[in-house]
Amino acid sequence: MEQVVIKELSTIELKERLEEEEKQLTKLKLNHAVSPLENPNVIKEYRRTVARIKTELRKRELENNLSEKETNK
Repeated sequence: MEQVVIKELSTIELKERLEEEEKQLTKLKLNHAVSPLENPNVIKEYRRTVARIKTELRKRELENNLSEKETNK
């Protein structure tokens, strides 16, 4: 999933997508441990997608905290 697509999703959708991606990543890792995957680079792509989603969620969290602090002044 590309960063542009991730930025367009709402926070709730991102959290749901993160959960799905993490489940799929775990499943792929387990399958790869039992019998090697045809294309192990898929695991790397899922890891990167999970990281991108987590980064976007954290960015939004920090922006919300910053805006809350500014309104309290």
